[in-house]
Parts: sequence; C-alpha cells; structure tokens
Amino acid sequence: MTALSRGDSPGRPAQDPADPEDRPQEPAEDRSALPEDTGSVGSGGAAATPGESSDEEPGDKESGDGETADATGTADAGDTPAVSEAQAELAAQRELRRRIEQRKAGKEGPIAAGTGLSGTAADLLAAVRAVESGEKTASAFYGAGTAPAPRPAAPAPDRPRPPQPSALAAPAPQEAPEEAVEAVREVLAGAGAPAALASGAVRILGERAARVLRTDPWQLLAVPGVRPEQADGFARSLLGPECGPDDGRRTAALVGWLLEQAAVRGHTALDAETVRTALAGHGVSDPETAVDDAVADGVALLFEEGVDPAGAEDGAAEEYADGEDADEGAGSGESGEEESGPVLLGLDRYALAEESLADGLGRLADACEKGADWGGAASAAPSPSAAELIRAVAGAGLVVHAGGEAARAEPAALLSAARGLGLRALGATHSADGRRRLAAAVGDPAAAVTLAGLLSGAEGPGRDEEGALALDLLVVLDAPQLDVETGAALVESLADGTRLVLSGDPGVLGSAGAGRVFGDVLAARACPQVVSRTPDPGPIGELVSGIGIGELNQVGAPGKEVVIVPVRDAGEAVHRTVQLVADSVPRAFGITPAETRVITVGHGGSAGTRALNAALKERLNPGPGRFGGFDPGDLVVHVPAPGRAVSGVVVSADAEGLRLECEGAPVVVPQDRVASEVRHGWALSAHQAAGTRWPAAVVVLPGDAAKGLSRPWVYTAFGRGERHLSVVHGVDQALPRAVAGIPAQERTTRLRALLEALPTPGASS
Repeated sequence: MTALSRGDSPGRPAQDPADPEDRPQEPAEDRSALPEDTGSVGSGGAAATPGESSDEEPGDKESGDGETADATGTADAGDTPAVSEAQAELAAQRELRRRIEQRKAGKEGPIAAGTGLSGTAADLLAAVRAVESGEKTASAFYGAGTAPAPRPAAPAPDRPRPPQPSALAAPAPQEAPEEAVEAVREVLAGAGAPAALASGAVRILGERAARVLRTDPWQLLAVPGVRPEQADGFARSLLGPECGPDDGRRTAALVGWLLEQAAVRGHTALDAETVRTALAGHGVSDPETAVDDAVADGVALLFEEGVDPAGAEDGAAEEYADGEDADEGAGSGESGEEESGPVLLGLDRYALAEESLADGLGRLADACEKGADWGGAASAAPSPSAAELIRAVAGAGLVVHAGGEAARAEPAALLSAARGLGLRALGATHSADGRRRLAAAVGDPAAAVTLAGLLSGAEGPGRDEEGALALDLLVVLDAPQLDVETGAALVESLADGTRLVLSGDPGVLGSAGAGRVFGDVLAARACPQVVSRTPDPGPIGELVSGIGIGELNQVGAPGKEVVIVPVRDAGEAVHRTVQLVADSVPRAFGITPAETRVITVGHGGSAGTRALNAALKERLNPGPGRFGGFDPGDLVVHVPAPGRAVSGVVVSADAEGLRLECEGAPVVVPQDRVASEVRHGWALSAHQAAGTRWPAAVVVLPGDAAKGLSRPWVYTAFGRGERHLSVVHGVDQALPRAVAGIPAQERTTRLRALLEALPTPGASS
C-alpha cells in the first residue's frame, strides 16, 4: 500500500463501464426498485425473472413502500379526478397554511411568492390561501364548474395520489387490508403479473386498487419498480385490442411516471419539451396533446419560470424517452415561448412545497427579533469564522453557513453561545452519528437532535399550542441533505422570530429527495452567507479539500492515514477490500471491522455493494441467512422512511419479523417488508454514507465504476473516514479526470427563482 497521489493507478485500462446505480447527485434508489424476489410485469403481462427489472437497493431512492394511500380516499369512477386531487391537497395543506396566514396577518402585505405559477397550480394555491384566510369557504371550490371535462379518449379513471414522502421518523407500518390485497392478486394473476405487487398496489392505490387497475391498468406504473413496457403488457392482457399507445389513460400515466422519475433524480420540475420528447420515445403520436390532457386532468402542473440554464443537460430527453436512467439534469428543449423562458411541468406536491418553502424562508428572514446581546458571545468565539457566524445570526433571521468537516465547530460554537444567552437553541443533523458529534462539540447532549426526530416529535422540545417548535434558534447541519418537502415541513414548523441557520458542505452529494434547497438558497443569495475559513486537518482533510477545488493532490501520510491499493479487476478489488476490513486496518490502526465502512459506486456488478456485502458477510459473520438472507450479528442498513438510511445490526428474527438494533433503539421489521427495507450494511453507496463518518473508510473503485464518478461523489466518499482512508483503485486515469472535470450535476428546481423574487434583507453582496 502506498500513499495516494494524483493519477496513481495499476497502469491497466479500465473495464468496460456498466451503468452505475448510485449516480452523482442522485436521490436514494429504491423508489423504482422491485424486491428482488418479486419479479416484474413482463411484455404481454408475463412475469419476468425475479430481480431482473431493477438493480437497485433500499436507501438510495425514495420508495413508495411503507406509505399509505391518501387519507381522503380515491374518487368514484364518475367523480372528476381534478376535484378529488384538489380536495385532497386542500385537506392536507389546510392546517399548515392556516398558521402561515395567521402569522402574516400582522404584516403590511404578504410575501410575494407564488407569482410564477399559472393554470392549475395557480388556481390550487389561490384556493388554499383564500380558504385559509377566511375569504372564501372550502365548499366554494367544490361546486360545479371547477373541474375540467373528462377526456373523451378514455373513461374517467380513479387517480389516487401517490404516497407523500416524509422526512419524519417512520410510523408503524400499516398493513394493507388482506381482502383488498387478495382482490388485486386476482387481477394481477389474470394478466400474468407477479402477485407480489399486490401489497404495494393497495398501499398506493387504496383499498379499491383492484377496481382502479381494471378501469385503468396503467395505474400499475405508480407501484415502485414497474416500468412503462411492463405496464403496457399488463394493459394488453386486460384490455386486449382496446389498448393503444395513444390511450388517454396511458399518456396521463406516462406523464406522471416521467415526472416521478425526474423527482427520483432530484428535479422538482421538467421542461415541457423534455416530457414531450420522452412521450414520443414511448410511442405517443401526439405528445403535445398528451401533455395538455395531463395538465387538464391535474396529473401535472404547467407553469412558466426562469430556470438556471446550468440545470439542463443535452441528451436528457433521449434518455428519458428510452426509459433509461438519466443523469441529473433535464434537457431544456424549446418550449414554444419566445421570451418568457421555459415552460415547466411538475407534480403539485413539489410545486406547493417549493412555494411554501420560499414563503417560509422569506417570513423567517423578515421576522428576526434582535433582543439578545450577541456582542460578548462573538468576542469570546473560538475562531474568526465562528465570530462571524455569531454576528451574522445576531442581525438576521436566516443565515447560510458553508464549510467542510472542521467547520462544524462553528455552528457548535454558535449553539453554545446562544444557549449561554438563555435562548432555546438546538442543532439538527442528518444522522445519529452527526448528532453525536455535534453534542460532543457543544458539550451538551440536549443541544443536538436528528432532523427526522425533531420533526416527528421523538426528539427536541416539542411544539407550542400553534404547532410551532418551541425554539429561538435552529441550526440545521448537513443542510445539503435537505430535500424540498422536508424543508417545507421544517419552515412551517418555525414560528416568527425563530432564527434559522442552514449549515453544510456545498461539495457533498445532494439530498436523497427532490430539490436542491441548500444550493438554491446559496445561489439566490437570499440571506447573509458565512463561508468558513477553517481548513480540514490532517492528510485526509488536505486530500478532500483539494478534491473540492478539482485537484487530486499527492498528500503526505506518514502514519498511513491515506493509502492506495492498486487492483487489476473487480475480483481482486473484492479480495483486497475484504483483506483490508478484516485484517490490515484492524492490525495497523486498531479499528475493528464494525468501525469500518466500505463505499462503492453502485450496487450491481462484480464489485458493487451486493458482491462486497456477500464477501464481507462470509468472512466476518458467516451463516445460513435463515431470515431473508440475514443472521444475528449482521451489519445492516434499515430504510424506515424514504430517503433515510439508518445503520443497525441484526439481533434476532421471529414470527413478528426481523429484530434490529438501530442507533441504540430496538426495531422490528415485518417479514413482508424485509426485502424492501433492509440490506446488508458493511458496504454502502456514497448517498447512504452521506452525513456519517467512521474511524476508517475503504473506497472501492473497480474498473466499471468509472462512469459513475464525479467530483461530488469522490469528495463525499473520501471524506467518510476520520482516521484512515484506503482507496482500492482500479479506474486508472478516470479518477483524476472525474475530480478535475466533472462538477456537481445540477437539478431543475424553482426554489431559486422564487427566492430571488422575495425581499432579501441582509443579503450579502
């Protein structure tokens, strides 16, 4: 093993690249994954080989598993789908938006957000605001004349809303009613589709899922892992010659599916031309009409707004059209509008979340109370950057703090100062490991929580009578992991006068969910920004800092803090990785295998997480895997909610399910959820590892990993080791090229434009 230097490699050409599953800046990857033992809907309705439809794992994409159908239920076949969706959205948003309107009542005028919406989006937002302000009653929007006429191309289908992702701690699993599941099984069996899809279909489509699928077979696309060609085969089996590529039910489902897939990759909207091109690739003869019909039916929202041109990538439309995973960024094809900018399509949940988030951030920035005396705290700060952060928070309700791992000491100093002033101050982190490190830095375990625990009420001070968190200052660390829906839920939970600090490292991979909250707030310059001048220490810190500016530098590592292990092929990569974790690292540094994590680019392939976990289990905890492939003592990753990956260990298994210990708490995963929620956890993707550090990290780069490398991926992966980093290197010059030439892939979002339209008191120049 030698010190890592620029361009070090075994001197052999890389293998032919395979499609990596953990792409740079991509969200968590289990939204579209079928459990490996379920198969998929094949062409003509036949079941495909189990596992062949997806190569993805829990914890890497948002998943509908575990979510229940919308509480308002689904509409009868004769009901108008758009009205049902509006009612559902109003019911879901009413309480939160009522509090916003009450808080705004004392101001001279409302914050100017929402002006970029048009059509259904604008109508829906106006309805929400009018109802909750008392200007109109809810019934005024439910009457005749509010819904578009149904499309003549197909019967008006039941269109249940897909389950809403949540950043909150996972609720107790709700089992789908067995009668409803059995009814769906019969429908699936009649079309040759896997019966294992039945539970997921009921969770997403509701108890009348069997009837929904008979009426509109393409609603199967809402079930995680089902692709258009599979839904087409299912529809052909049910409908026979009545089934056609331009069926209105098919085109509407395709539009929704394309937007959901875009959200999986972080986008909150897509250029309308990109969607039309993708529809054409799926055999739709009139994509423009298909998009118009989908908007009229409320499947998608159409709005015009400026979009950062960097968020668009050429070729994305073709990749969507082919049904393949597109890299982040959607093509920004011509919209037909000459001067007004691109026309975007989005799902209402993300449009409303971005509107609410922009509203809330503007409200917090405007409502700062400056009663405390921060001067002494700033003077006593342990570093100039910490003093600058304290001074910024003293004069602003919203502050952004950017810095690397060592810079986490600055928000810790801020929290100590605020708590010393008698303020109710709290820090929220992405992971339990981050919470532990923050609590140690502040010197007070009560000063740190996880964001999921805070929002769920499991951690933190609780809420006041209006539902707001009882806080004067909230510092959110690991802010790049904040997706737009979690961000909206967070700001809705903060009362006027609460200070909010978003702190994080701009170089790491982005959130698992849709949106780019931290990056958009930075780019919009919507508030004061403090950039840390505290460097990350040691050889690992020096290496990672160089990667952040596009340089893969040779670093001095006298204590072998950083080493490179050249390998010729994937088989050797797996062998050397097991050797490092089981023997070399424990012997040289006294770090146990349980304190070491392996990070690799993808889950599939001969050196992906599956292969590495299998080899590590055989060496470290061999066993028959009697419960879904798991044995007591196995390290695992549990995905209790979309976008959350929690490390744990298997304790036992019984009739109730797999018993884990996750972050010191007992967890029981029911048998039918093990395949979708639990995987072995010695080897992780970089997204799963984000927000957590271990004493040692082993980053595995086999030859077929070259395609999945980018600067953010390398930056994130290489920064996971505290004391030691080993790089199993088989990508030749692809590593320095990725660091030097592949910056972060942008996401198409609307938040930046919304924030730029708001007043920005205290924004930095």
